[in-house]
Amino acid sequence: MARKGHRPSKAPAGRPRFWGKHAVGAALANPERTVRKILGTREALAGFDLPADVPVTYAEAMDLARLVPGDAPHQGVVIEVEPLEDMWLADLLEHGKDDNRPLVILDGVTDPHNVGAILRSAAAFDALGIITPDRNAPPESGTIARAASGALESVPWIRVVNLARALEEIAAAGFWRIGLTGHATQTLSEAMGTQRIAIVLGAEGE
Repeated sequence: MARKGHRPSKAPAGRPRFWGKHAVGAALANPERTVRKILGTREALAGFDLPADVPVTYAEAMDLARLVPGDAPHQGVVIEVEPLEDMWLADLLEHGKDDNRPLVILDGVTDPHNVGAILRSAAAFDALGIITPDRNAPPESGTIARAASGALESVPWIRVVNLARALEEIAAAGFWRIGLTGHATQTLSEAMGTQRIAIVLGAEGE
């Protein structure tokens, strides 16, 4: 029988590299994350509980710098991972049906640093998850993992093919959809009240 509900998008091909102690530590601690390779200095890797079934390569810091973009602060450790498995929007809505945690919806937020920072804020705010369109959001990457400071592993991230249809499904689940503005007279906590809220964040600079 075909499954009903908003279908998750297919994750883009490729194996992301994560770097930095927070991003790497969170990925290693996440049972849902498949780590394929660990590279690092002996000093940095001594601080991790390394899984026995993942190949480990010891390297100099200058060699690790060649594996990450520009001057990215790798802190002596880099890992290669598989993207997390896609999740159905309906499953997320069902999982959170008995609480009032907010959803965060990103519409046109394309900068990976911003996506990572929003994930970090979503974790601090105990959000139910974040939702992005498939075509207008960056894939999992080391930049996002670094900016998220571990939240990429703990906050569910749903990618949808059609954001308009996803918003309809979210509304049908009982969520009030609200937008954020710098000219509002209420704080987010005041606006949320006791309702189920979906917070919509628009494109950068608009």
